[in-house]
Amino acid sequence: MADPRGFLSTRERELPKRRPVPVRLMDWREVYEQQDVAQVQRQAGRCMDCGIPFCHNGCPLGNRIPEWNDLAWKGDWSEAVEQLHATNNFPEFTGRLCPAPCETACVLGINQPPVTIKQIEVTTIDRAFDGGAVSPKAPDRLSGKTVAVVGSGPAGLAVAQQLTRAGHTVAVYERADKAGGLLRYGIPEFKMEKSVLDRRLAQMTAEGTRFRTGVDVGGAVTGKALRDRYDAVVLAVGATVPRDLPVPGRQLDGVMQAMEFLPPANRVALGEEVENQVVATGKDVIVIGGGDTGADCIGTALRQGARSVTSLEIMPRPGPDRPAIQPWPTYPTLYRVAGAHEEGGERIYAVSTKEILGDDLGRVRALSLVEVKPGNVGGFVEVEGTAREIPAQLVLLAMGFLGPQTNGVVEQLGVELDERSNIKRDKAFMTSVPGVFAAGDAGRGQSLIVWAIAEGRSAAAGVDAYLMGGSSALPRPINPTDRPLNV
Repeated sequence: MADPRGFLSTRERELPKRRPVPVRLMDWREVYEQQDVAQVQRQAGRCMDCGIPFCHNGCPLGNRIPEWNDLAWKGDWSEAVEQLHATNNFPEFTGRLCPAPCETACVLGINQPPVTIKQIEVTTIDRAFDGGAVSPKAPDRLSGKTVAVVGSGPAGLAVAQQLTRAGHTVAVYERADKAGGLLRYGIPEFKMEKSVLDRRLAQMTAEGTRFRTGVDVGGAVTGKALRDRYDAVVLAVGATVPRDLPVPGRQLDGVMQAMEFLPPANRVALGEEVENQVVATGKDVIVIGGGDTGADCIGTALRQGARSVTSLEIMPRPGPDRPAIQPWPTYPTLYRVAGAHEEGGERIYAVSTKEILGDDLGRVRALSLVEVKPGNVGGFVEVEGTAREIPAQLVLLAMGFLGPQTNGVVEQLGVELDERSNIKRDKAFMTSVPGVFAAGDAGRGQSLIVWAIAEGRSAAAGVDAYLMGGSSALPRPINPTDRPLNV
């Protein structure tokens, strides 16, 4: 194990400092400062090397957390990164973007602050990249089999890297002009700088993965064309159909989905030119939805110079402590303050939008909302006498996603959907069409990046077995039916 007395001698949980708010609002760089390596090692020494490491149970990838905690504490960074990569293709992504269910499952967290698993992970992989320890791992020989992966988000990238290393010729299709999916244009630069993504894509390209960007599969390239050209097709198109808000005034100018607002903002932050970009500068902004996407909208609007930002959430405000109905080691609903929340704005809980109000020119001017409380038979009921208006010239809908777009390649391939409108898969991640597989949010529904990577790795094993006659040596961390502990 790591330091045998580490969890006794170091009881405090130490995380890297966030850059001062006035400073970081002036740029798009990542929020966190680099943490002192000695401090990271001290935190790694708090790992108890439990007889049953429940952090494994919290992570669908089955990350070898006690092993690389021990190696980080000892300073054996080269072996630590090997342990990271043994189960996770992209620890630099999860170390920045995953909400770390492994930490809420940490045994130390029962009566102390849990080990800073996520920070140890990202420190290990960043040191490896900086030191040149991450190199391409090209296959020894090619199988002669070809695979098309549609979508270059975390699930698609995981599928592609696994299958490329297994010797198959893999082409990743992406409709945007650069690969990465939401990792590039959905995740703001202040959460993950795109240089982090680009260095991994460079490794994958050197290994032999081919990227076909700017290609609309389902449009210019049909599903039939892919089936005719490739031995297998993997749909990793994500869950991109946004949940809408069916209230009067939804059609007003200035009311838009979060994913209509964030990608153009991310492009501009990267130095690209965007025509007719909608910006928050000088406006009262309302963000409906209190999740990660909502926080991304808050941070982006503040950096654009919004006059005010208000976040609305229909659920009651969570408490600071783990609820009794979400016992350890499940992932609890807690009041959390992301970097964007710290930067400004107001968070209002237990409210519902009644109507979006406009001016004579058809532009949004205010939001009519009312306080709500849980009903006796589910849902919410309005609290009488609480209706009020708040000004708004920009309303961003960040209420989650319903499933994959079914028009286009999904429809062309004729794959079946499940009762939640996701792509139906069997235990090998194959759809109802032989040779066509689905991975990530397209089959699971909206979920975490760590689940997307786990699905990609498991789907790759299914594709490999299909191509090679029934067996695969690739790892398979999850089944399509697996769900997080708190679901």
